[in-house]
Amino acid sequence: MPTSRKTYPEALKAKVALEAIKGEKTLAELASIYQVHPVLIGQWKKHLLTHAADLFQHGSTTRSSYLENGSESLYAEIGRLRLENDWLKKKL
Repeated sequence: MPTSRKTYPEALKAKVALEAIKGEKTLAELASIYQVHPVLIGQWKKHLLTHAADLFQHGSTTRSSYLENGSESLYAEIGRLRLENDWLKKKL
């Protein structure tokens, strides 16, 4: 019978990775506290360190431009659906 992989919430991953970066406890100690394999903690720590700059790179200006681009496509979709709806109303 195959076993499924265990998934961990992102909040736990971040918490454990931050504690590993602090260095107050060893990976083995953290692994025993959180019941996670030490290799996973090392991977989460590495991922946090390599992607930490992305947290500050995507500021509010990038987010607002993303929302504007997304809203344009949504408005186009709304317009298309309104045309289809009007056409169907005329057909009936």
